[in-house]
Amino acid sequence: MSGGAALAVRPARQEDVSDLISLVRELAEYERALEQAIATEADFTRDLFGPSPRVYALVAEVDGTVIAYAVYFLNYSTWLGKHGIFLEDLYVRQAHRGLGAGTALLRALAQECVDKGYGRFEWSVLDWNEPALRFYRSIGAVPMDEWTVQRVTGEALGRLASGHPTVGDAP
Repeated sequence: MSGGAALAVRPARQEDVSDLISLVRELAEYERALEQAIATEADFTRDLFGPSPRVYALVAEVDGTVIAYAVYFLNYSTWLGKHGIFLEDLYVRQAHRGLGAGTALLRALAQECVDKGYGRFEWSVLDWNEPALRFYRSIGAVPMDEWTVQRVTGEALGRLASGHPTVGDAP
C-alpha cells in the first residue's frame, strides 16, 4: 500500500457497530435495495455482541479506519457431517477498492475454515454483479449453478408458519 498505510483484518468490536451499519447501507445502495436495509445499531449490537452470538463480523481497516467488512455465520452440511461458513455480506468502500481488503477478509475466513476443520465456505452473489463474479472466479470460487436460492419473508412467512396456504409434501 502506498504511503505506508497498513491494512489490518480483525474481529469486529462493539464500537464498530456504527461503521458496520454505514457499510451495510452502502452495500444495499450498490445492490439497488437501500429500502430493504432496515437493521439498526441495536440489532447489530444484540446479534453480534450479545450473550449468545450466532452471527460474526470481521472488519478491515487502514490506519484505524474501517474500510470493509464481512458478516458471516455457521451452517452445516449433512453430507459432509461438518460445519461451514456462510458469508452473508462482504463489502469494501468504493474509495478503498484495490487495496486487498476483500481478499484479506476472504483469506481470514478461509483460514478459520481450515483451522476449525469446516468443510465449506459459501456465499451468494447477484448475477449482474460482474466485478464481484470476476473477483470470486479469480480466487477459485465455483458457481453452484444447479442450485437456486429460495426465500420466504413477510406475510408469506406468516402464512407458512400458520399453515395457510396448505403446504404440500416435500419431494
